[in-house]
Amino acid sequence: MPHITLGDLKIDVTYKDIKNVHLSVYPPSGKVRISSPLRLDLDTIRIYAISKLGWIRKQQTKLNEQAREPARDYISRESHYYLGKRYLLKILDIDAAPKITLKHSVIEMQIRPDTSTEKRENILDEWYRQRMKEIVPAYIHTWERTLNVNVRDFGIKKMKTKWGSCNRKAGRIWLNLELAKKPRSCIEYVVVHEMVHLLERKHGEKFTFHMDNFLPMWKSLKEELNRSPLSHQEWDY
Repeated sequence: MPHITLGDLKIDVTYKDIKNVHLSVYPPSGKVRISSPLRLDLDTIRIYAISKLGWIRKQQTKLNEQAREPARDYISRESHYYLGKRYLLKILDIDAAPKITLKHSVIEMQIRPDTSTEKRENILDEWYRQRMKEIVPAYIHTWERTLNVNVRDFGIKKMKTKWGSCNRKAGRIWLNLELAKKPRSCIEYVVVHEMVHLLERKHGEKFTFHMDNFLPMWKSLKEELNRSPLSHQEWDY
């Protein structure tokens, strides 16, 4: 992968069949990538990167100061979060199909003996995904009427740098799987944010106007979400 260097900063460059340059700073370590249209050479991209250096440093500082979740081993009495609440994981070794049950302050995971850590993580992730698929439709239905838009489809997946995304042409929104760990109010905020993109593509004055009008507390919800701990994982882009 080609790259450019600005002092101690290495920026990876990928060429794609796109119209505009996209700059991303990835958690948790602040890796930087530029996605560039095929027509631009590295010197032109370097000039662009220099113009954005202040913004890049600001984003890296935010990531360095943000709390991070510890790596998980998926063993009993380990802390996990669901809808903003802390739960203790309880492992039940049973020779049967995997199953997760929520009980008061405990997430009970029934798994076969000798289930690997990776498999345990996948089982919990799938449980989070199913819970999100149960929670999100009600928000979409409510806000479709309020915003007068139509969401044709939505999906839940692990996302590298965003809490959500919107495909205006397809009428589809994507939500980050990590949102299952956050309070319901934060989940709703991200749903509304992505649905407002069906009205306005960019984060400009019109977008801010719609958010202020429809969800006046959105800025405080955004701050709450962005203050929450990052995943311990190093994103692989």
